[in-house]
Amino acid sequence: MKLTLRVWRQKNADADGAMSTYEVDGISPDMSFLEMLDVLNEQLTLSGRDPVAFDHDCREGICGACSLVIDGEAHGPERTTTCQLHMRSFRDGDTIDIEPWRAAAFPVIKDLVVDRSAFDRIVQAGGYITAPTGAAPEAHATPVPKPDADLAFEHAECIGCGACVAACPNGAAMLFTSAKVNHLNVLPQGAPERETRVLDMVARMDEEGFGGCTLAGECATACPKGIPLMSITNMNKEWLRATRKVAGR
Repeated sequence: MKLTLRVWRQKNADADGAMSTYEVDGISPDMSFLEMLDVLNEQLTLSGRDPVAFDHDCREGICGACSLVIDGEAHGPERTTTCQLHMRSFRDGDTIDIEPWRAAAFPVIKDLVVDRSAFDRIVQAGGYITAPTGAAPEAHATPVPKPDADLAFEHAECIGCGACVAACPNGAAMLFTSAKVNHLNVLPQGAPERETRVLDMVARMDEEGFGGCTLAGECATACPKGIPLMSITNMNKEWLRATRKVAGR
């Protein structure tokens, strides 16, 4: 395959960015999207030019680092992570636009790399449980109903890639935050911080500069792990419950 790539290039966080055009040839349909970018970077390096900076780590769809907007869609045309997107999703002669996440809370560091540490700070605000020290508890000492365990596992699948923020017209982080809240709040181990968790994490999310949620639904559509839109509704219920409980004290 021969492709034309229009790639966002930005020297650093303070510099102005612009789209640059490159031609790549000999691309196999069986290559992953990141392997195709590796070919581009080898070509740029051999010609003495600066390679394109992009995030990646496991390349197995687990870590969520490989976050790109491809032809206007978070992670590209398939519902998967960028590293699991293959070039057979494109056709010979295509022009492909490649951009970083676009959100005020995710400032560009260089080229396609953005700073997603805002997510870390949201988790630090309440994404943990109280764990008693000492001897290990007896196995199955705290029974968890299967529906609750299934719901917790569904939300635990969130990998924090940020596709929900990139896809949202408001740049909201509600789907990510709700996944982290619901994962722990539904389990008995998360009960001690149930109220403070949702209040603190939502407050931190707002402090980080994410936009407001209007339930457009683009976040759930773009999520490579299938976190449902209902997750946001559940978190809103948790937030209202916590607000009333705290106010009643």
